[in-house]
Amino acid sequence: MLVIADNTPLRYLIVLGYADILPALYGQVIIPHAVLRELQHPHTPAVVRAWMAHPPTWLEIRQTISIADTALAALDAGERDAILLVQELNADVLFIDEADGYGAATYRGVRCLRTVGL
Repeated sequence: MLVIADNTPLRYLIVLGYADILPALYGQVIIPHAVLRELQHPHTPAVVRAWMAHPPTWLEIRQTISIADTALAALDAGERDAILLVQELNADVLFIDEADGYGAATYRGVRCLRTVGL
């Protein structure tokens, strides 16, 4: 199963100490570079930044190749790039919590899962 993650679900799982549930359930998880930058932001909890300093082998970081979609302009960079990456890779599911991003993704036919759905 091909899985793309936005910032918030991964961040919550890391903070709660449950990030290892992802490879157990899905094998590998992919995040776009924009999500990596968000997870390394100075305002992100220190435990998340430390975890991202040495990401596990099951977490793959990829750059989107799509041109920015104006329909996604209201979203933050991580949400936008995660949705674009799902479409580029024809991924099976997107982990995303934010309502606007979730709505934009489901409108495009993307199967989404929120943190509590794990």
